[in-house]
Amino acid sequence: MRLVLNEPVERMDRPYARRWWALLVLCLSLLIIVMANTALTVAAPDMVRDLDLSSADLQWVIDAYTVPYAALMLVFGAIGDKYSRRGALLLGLFVFGGGAVAGSLVDSSTGVIAARGVMGVGAAMIMPATLSLLAATFPRAERARAITLWTSTAGLAIAAGPMVAGALLEDNGWSSTFLINVPIAALAAVAALVLIPPSKAGHHDRIDYVGGLLSVVWIAALVYMIIEGPAFGWGVKAVTAAVVAGVGLVLFVVWELRHPRPVIDVRRFTERRFAGSNLAVGLFFLAVFGAFYYLTQHLQFVLGYDALDTGLRLLPLAGAVFVGSALTGYLTPRVGMKITVTAGMVGGTTALALLTRVDASSSYGDIVASLVILGLSTGLALSPCTDAIMGAFPESELGIGGAVNDTSLELGGSLGIAILGSLLSTSYSDHLADSTAGGKLSAANLATAQDSVGAGYAVAQGMADKARQLAEQATGTGNAQQAGQLKAQAEQLAQSARQMADAVGSSFSDAVARTSLIAAVVLGVGTVLVAVLLPRGKTEAADVSEEREPELVGGH
Repeated sequence: MRLVLNEPVERMDRPYARRWWALLVLCLSLLIIVMANTALTVAAPDMVRDLDLSSADLQWVIDAYTVPYAALMLVFGAIGDKYSRRGALLLGLFVFGGGAVAGSLVDSSTGVIAARGVMGVGAAMIMPATLSLLAATFPRAERARAITLWTSTAGLAIAAGPMVAGALLEDNGWSSTFLINVPIAALAAVAALVLIPPSKAGHHDRIDYVGGLLSVVWIAALVYMIIEGPAFGWGVKAVTAAVVAGVGLVLFVVWELRHPRPVIDVRRFTERRFAGSNLAVGLFFLAVFGAFYYLTQHLQFVLGYDALDTGLRLLPLAGAVFVGSALTGYLTPRVGMKITVTAGMVGGTTALALLTRVDASSSYGDIVASLVILGLSTGLALSPCTDAIMGAFPESELGIGGAVNDTSLELGGSLGIAILGSLLSTSYSDHLADSTAGGKLSAANLATAQDSVGAGYAVAQGMADKARQLAEQATGTGNAQQAGQLKAQAEQLAQSARQMADAVGSSFSDAVARTSLIAAVVLGVGTVLVAVLLPRGKTEAADVSEEREPELVGGH
């Protein structure tokens, strides 16, 4: 028996025997690229302190990963289909691991941003390869179950990222959150050679590189606009990116409609099941990533949990995703995809609506129900949608199918963080200004506190530290009158610090409630649209896919 598996899955006369072990490797690869984003939210404070990052620097440390990740998936999916899906996975793991090593060694904002960009390029190779290899390796009868586990892994990674990063940061620096990816990527690469059979498209048509380039341009410009506009204002850069995205999208659609072998047949988006599934994926990750963005801050800053405890308290969401995904295997064949997905989206809307009750007195117990419902709903909605998207593509275009699903996911997540994050920031700033109006807080301190909830608590802490210094001076002075004055000033400043901390917590809690209301409305409207788009009955795409893989189903 050869150590490296060389027999292509397309030449096997029966389903690959070790396909569930192969799925484990694919899920491991997916885990690290999702965790690379969620873990950074916990490591960010240490990075800001050690690298002296500005708010703009920090924004791009986070988003340098997102831009190439989203923009390059379609192109890399097509290249993987033509040449080697396993090869794309292996190359992606190598690039991702190399970027992680570089990120742990650099000592400047520019270096970290560049390293994160390299990691994003690697992730763009890995993500579509995991889904295309899954679809190629599993017969249609088992594919839905395999996709369920794939989806559940993505949910697990959302909570696992902060938890793992928090555990590492207990005794190590922020660079450890980069380095932890290296042995995992190496293990996944070795296991891929041993357990995952090679796979590629049966045809040898030339890749539509012009269409691929246009897709990179419009998606990159769109993601840049989503990041730049809400975070830094709608100046020249954001408006230019919007124009480039719009023009690039139009040129891409026109080119793809005219090309005999397009990167993606854009006519698929006129099919109700395909369009509805992509819309559902995008909207759900808008809600999940947006809620994750502000709930992690609420847990850390308002409720006072450290990084590790925050990650542990997000585990109910991850566990619920597993349960929700498992339920789809029972529900979808019985009641149909339309009802299962719609029920999941209704549940997600309900979870967000429950978060509108958050206020300054709320505890973790008031949030956990929303986390569980959101996780269950995510599992219910996403697994059938991913299965439908992949089923819409023939065996020769599985990489493109995975890229389309993952691009919808990534665009939705980017929109969620950018739009809901911007609404959260504006609401927090306005509430804080109202809460401190008439007080003795200086304009400079107010402006600093309005920047973020972390900055607000830092201002309150600075006031408390100053009060302690005055109290110590009062104790050390020999002049009774002066000691009394200093003590009175210290008590007054300490009270102001407590009031400031209360105002920050109350303002951020109110902002969470208001942002959740807007998110619930958006997801609620999206639920209606998805329910209208999705047809009843058995997935047509599944029927087509079954006809396209007789050698796998027949062998089963």
